[in-house]
Amino acid sequence: MTEDFQKITHFIIEIEQLKNVDRKIKPVGVNRYENSAEHSWQIALLALTLLPYAEQKTDALTVVTMLLLHDIVEIDTGDKFAYDANHDDYENELAAAKRIFAILPKQQGAAYLDLWIEFEHTNTPEAKFAKAIDRLMPVIQNIHNGCQSWLEHDVTIEQILAKNSAIGDANPILWQWVKEQVIKKGTNAGVRLK
Repeated sequence: MTEDFQKITHFIIEIEQLKNVDRKIKPVGVNRYENSAEHSWQIALLALTLLPYAEQKTDALTVVTMLLLHDIVEIDTGDKFAYDANHDDYENELAAAKRIFAILPKQQGAAYLDLWIEFEHTNTPEAKFAKAIDRLMPVIQNIHNGCQSWLEHDVTIEQILAKNSAIGDANPILWQWVKEQVIKKGTNAGVRLK
């Protein structure tokens, strides 16, 4: 058992590095870029808050665990901007997930790896909901911070809507509201339509 505690402690210290992974978006009202650890915390709380509105019945603990684990790979791979052509980097991220989760006791590491893979493949209600929440948070931030990252990276409203349509998997009514907000706030801030 003492060996397990040592492995868990090593894992927790390893994931401390996630606090040093900057994202491309600034927290609302703050003039610095957020880090991936902040993002993971905030989307876990957003998921819990929106869970009663989920389109399909989902297990809260599974969703929150996925969201807390999904970006851990960025310790090795860095954060990739959602609208970049090379955003999807599954093979490198899988290698990072295997390395990082192998730090844990074997059974726990395997369970975390399985959840990470489930999130990436989005075949379950929990993974679909978690993926939608992961997409939703930066949209909410941009809507409330003058569309900062969209403007800085010349992202169009068309791209925003296409990239984030998975939000409709969580709740179609929520997605309709989000689309309206993106068009209204984006247009007002000067985000190009196409």
